[in-house]
Amino acid sequence: MICLVRHGETDWNKLGKVQGSTDIPLNETGVRQAQATRDYLAGSDFDLIIASPMKRARKTAAIINEALQLPIVEMEGFVERGFGEAEGLTREEREAKYPSFDFPGMETWEDLVARVMQALQEVNAKYGDKKILLVAHGAVISAILSTISDGEYDVENTRLVNACISNIQFIEEKWKVHNFNFSDHLANI
Repeated sequence: MICLVRHGETDWNKLGKVQGSTDIPLNETGVRQAQATRDYLAGSDFDLIIASPMKRARKTAAIINEALQLPIVEMEGFVERGFGEAEGLTREEREAKYPSFDFPGMETWEDLVARVMQALQEVNAKYGDKKILLVAHGAVISAILSTISDGEYDVENTRLVNACISNIQFIEEKWKVHNFNFSDHLANI
């Protein structure tokens, strides 16, 4: 079992700027979202937390871990997709400068999926008998969900909210999506 948690909000999220590989920290709302996620998951029986080494994911994991007190393992395979020259640009700026959504220097979707699925395979091989909490990024979680859901998860039309929860499980040699983009725990933020 793996519970996927998207990191809390950053100032760039709030402004609609692409972050990608730019290492932006959580803002105050992001801290509150992580705290709400911590409170929601308190008492859960996870064995381990795995986090992207980027500030926003690490801080979200650390806040959640205040309630769980688990080992945290950082994995480079779960860093956010690099968006090249689009990083730091708002939607309007991106659409004006790169209307085809083809940003110079951007990690391809295929490369992202290959990297993230390799990391997921490593987690399953090493911790297959454990219940894992994985704190990562929107594009990373979308890559996982779209790959394992056989088209059930629509990456083009589903925006994962900050600090949302998605649950997947490896059953009978196949990944299964139990739910995704759950955010009821964020209702008061």
